[in-house]
Amino acid sequence: MPEFQVTMEYLGHANYLVFLSTMWEECLKSDTYQQGKGSTVGRCTDGSIYPQKYTAIAGVSNVGLDTNWNGHPFNQANWYAFGRLAWNNTLSSEQIADEWIKLTYYNDSCQKCGEANYAEDWTKNFLAPVKKMMMESREAAVNFMTPLGLHHIMSANGHYGPGPWWAPKGVRPEWTPPYYHHAGTDGIGFDRTTKGSDAVSQYHEPLASEFNNVATCPEKYLLWFHHLRWDYKMKNGRTLWDDLCYHYQEGVNQVRDFQKVWDKAGPYVDSTRFMEVQRKLRIQCINAILWKDACTLYFQQFSKMPIPYELERPVNNLDEMIYNDRGDGRSH
Repeated sequence: MPEFQVTMEYLGHANYLVFLSTMWEECLKSDTYQQGKGSTVGRCTDGSIYPQKYTAIAGVSNVGLDTNWNGHPFNQANWYAFGRLAWNNTLSSEQIADEWIKLTYYNDSCQKCGEANYAEDWTKNFLAPVKKMMMESREAAVNFMTPLGLHHIMSANGHYGPGPWWAPKGVRPEWTPPYYHHAGTDGIGFDRTTKGSDAVSQYHEPLASEFNNVATCPEKYLLWFHHLRWDYKMKNGRTLWDDLCYHYQEGVNQVRDFQKVWDKAGPYVDSTRFMEVQRKLRIQCINAILWKDACTLYFQQFSKMPIPYELERPVNNLDEMIYNDRGDGRSH
């Protein structure tokens, strides 16, 4: 059975706007090929393929003392999405986001008071841009945290800040980020192919062969399955190093765009929720920049290659970021 993390433990706790439905939809609609083509995760767990089995899906979450239970108005969308997908795994995230925004933010009183064309205006200037922001938000987080298949490189102390350097003596290797990114002068990424850990053998064909071959492995999983040289040529023509830098920058740019989207949405939201989300997006932007700077400066020690000149220069110093993540309660 799938177990989804609804809580935002590694995604800024209650600070990031990340609509997780797109990740869950991708998971549920992924084909395992276990009983032939069409054996999606969703069908494997809802009784479609194994009707004689019990069916189940779980969500791990937590509530606090906040008025909205979970600290961020948009985190509620993840609770809603989990419930909808648990009962109908064929739904699209766009449909779910559309439903949630209408249920959460549409103001019936404006029409009842006779405000002309409110529904049309609200749909164009609030529903459409806010839904687009939600649909892009998960990929934005991937870009500024763990692009191209990187994983588990967060701070062990801050828990959601960057910490690709964290590897104290005496700690089990698989609890540390370097175990997962394997960055060195020879490249970056975890070799899970048949020549490495052979984790690809856990997948049914044709997935095993697809992931095992660097030429056919989707680039979003690239560094999860392959250890590659820094100058490896990506499909877009960039080197792996340059592409990593571009992804980190893109994540920052996306969060900045979210700030603009939300500022324009101000006239359609009560001041309390508007200011709360606005403040959270500022925090997310600050952290996105921190992630970008920490990872590019740390990995640059191994790549020995310059950050592409058209991208922003780092504004944080690597030694200070490492110092602030030293584990004495001063982590970001």
